[in-house]
Amino acid sequence: MKRLVCILVVVLSFYLGAGAQEKVSGWNIGPLPCVSYNSDLGFQYGVCADVFYYGDGSLFPEYEHRFYVEASRYTKGQTLLHAQYDSKHLIPGVRVTGAVSYQYDPLYYFYGFNGAVPYEKKNDLNASSHTAMYNYQRGMLRVLLDFQGRISENLNWVAGTSFWNFANKDFSSDKYLPETSLYHQYVTSSKISSAQAKGGAHLELKSGLVYDSRDEEAAPSNGIWAEAYLDGSPKLFGVQSGYLKLIAHFRQYLSIFNDERFVFAYHLGYQDVIAGEMPFYMLPVINTLYLRQTGSEGLGGINTVRGLIQNRLVGEGYLWGNFEFRARLLEFSLFGQSWYLAANPFVDAGYISRAYHEDVFGVGDRYAVSAGAGLKLAMNRNFIISVEAAQVIGHEEYPMGLTIALNYIF
Repeated sequence: MKRLVCILVVVLSFYLGAGAQEKVSGWNIGPLPCVSYNSDLGFQYGVCADVFYYGDGSLFPEYEHRFYVEASRYTKGQTLLHAQYDSKHLIPGVRVTGAVSYQYDPLYYFYGFNGAVPYEKKNDLNASSHTAMYNYQRGMLRVLLDFQGRISENLNWVAGTSFWNFANKDFSSDKYLPETSLYHQYVTSSKISSAQAKGGAHLELKSGLVYDSRDEEAAPSNGIWAEAYLDGSPKLFGVQSGYLKLIAHFRQYLSIFNDERFVFAYHLGYQDVIAGEMPFYMLPVINTLYLRQTGSEGLGGINTVRGLIQNRLVGEGYLWGNFEFRARLLEFSLFGQSWYLAANPFVDAGYISRAYHEDVFGVGDRYAVSAGAGLKLAMNRNFIISVEAAQVIGHEEYPMGLTIALNYIF
């Protein structure tokens, strides 16, 4: 716990020094050490910068341009290089969102498919028994570019493309036996085909609709943010099959007592492969048009069912929901900046709506429900430090999930 407190102190001290100004206009630059904690990945260390351009400030808290860059590493081995851009003003009438990421994870989590393999803590990474059942090595390159244009006041069209390249192989270390891994067992038994085992490249094209009536983006107090689109990958780069996904998200924010300080917010998500066949390494990817976090995978981790270990539930189709109460406890000004402290108790639930090759991998416990709470410290309504803890209900074998990161998850 002392280490977690130190992380918050370091983050705040750098932002206080970098952001002091009397008026929120022009450039607002926050370079700082990139420090966070994720119970799945460990402590994060590196450098990052969140850069906002507010113009003359008349649109505040909306920005004209936002840039985010990060180079970091987690103590459990993951390396991340990430750059992101977002603007409604680069092209008049069109919102442009782009991101480039490279992620190398020597201990990528893999628990099989459809919840069919029971989780046992003794099979986690264990040097004394030389086991690494739930891990393999994965490298991932991701390039995203999306455009949104106005149809009516709150309704937008969306079109975009994404490129993915995966490189997979057995977990490798002198202290562990690769043949103990679930990934190794699936590959050697041909449950995972040799054509997919080492990864591959995919180009995706997307098109759909977005409805957005939020009063602000970082922490709305009223409005709806919904999207529905098709995302398809043609048969390119030597892959065996193309595929088509249907993706839908519905998020609503409701002020309680007609007071923006108290908000009930919920998010319903749906994703399914409706044609073709997606390779196993693409299944954990949760598609979204705007990245609140640098990673978006599940079910489990910090973006879908909080408290559930990352990638615990993987299938072809997903249904999930997040429900939380957001309360601003304290608002104040400090060093020329506006701040508030908020709490957000929440309940999450997720379900594999379509199993992946049920005849090959079987089906087990396909759903999970978790409960938890968080604290948020926001500067200028856009930069939000988040601390959240959650526990899966009815599954004491799963450890409590704890995260220190940025932003609300929706």
